[in-house]
Amino acid sequence: MRQYRFSSRDFVPEQQVPDAHLAEDDLRELQRLAGLEPRVESMTGINISNTGMEKQRLEREHNIQPGTPEFFRLWFSKPYLTGEKPVK
Repeated sequence: MRQYRFSSRDFVPEQQVPDAHLAEDDLRELQRLAGLEPRVESMTGINISNTGMEKQRLEREHNIQPGTPEFFRLWFSKPYLTGEKPVK
């Protein structure tokens, strides 16, 4: 398994702090937790790009204006949790 070395000299050259070593699996887990995965999917498996494009299409179709209650219902409802319909 590959190890990555992080040195304090990489960040603050004047400090003498021991180097840190990180296993490749741990680095991948940190990247996943930071949202740096190559795929853009949430834990529910929903691709947020497709979801946003669909909401924008619904906004145009139903002539929903920003700041209206319909706008907030469309963009901030969680139908996969509550079953609420974002557009009537």
